[in-house]
Amino acid sequence: MNVKIDTKEKFHVITPHEPSLSVNMTEELGSLLLSCLEKEVKNVVLSLQHTQMIDEAAAGLLVNTQQQFYEAGASFVICELQEAVEKWLDEKEILELMNVTPTQSEAWDIVQMEEIERELLGDE
Repeated sequence: MNVKIDTKEKFHVITPHEPSLSVNMTEELGSLLLSCLEKEVKNVVLSLQHTQMIDEAAAGLLVNTQQQFYEAGASFVICELQEAVEKWLDEKEILELMNVTPTQSEAWDIVQMEEIERELLGDE
């Protein structure tokens, strides 16, 4: 799978350069995403700007991965969904289970807000 990884101060931006996320890519994508939890910078912004189609197995993986990130005290935000992908996820009632923003900038904001929230709740 062809992906670009851009590491920022508080998060990694992972951008698959694939027109489709299918079941045969699910294991590789899952391993790549979860490997970030072992790094100093744990938060991930997944940009799906190049993805025109996603199958149900890959969508399920993203939902499960997001849950694993939050259980580990890290953020996982999906951004830049193509209209067809967003519509399909909404029809399958999967979109409401995901932390999704229209732009990468908004995803960065969410990661930063969740970091602040974790810091404040950690002090109690």
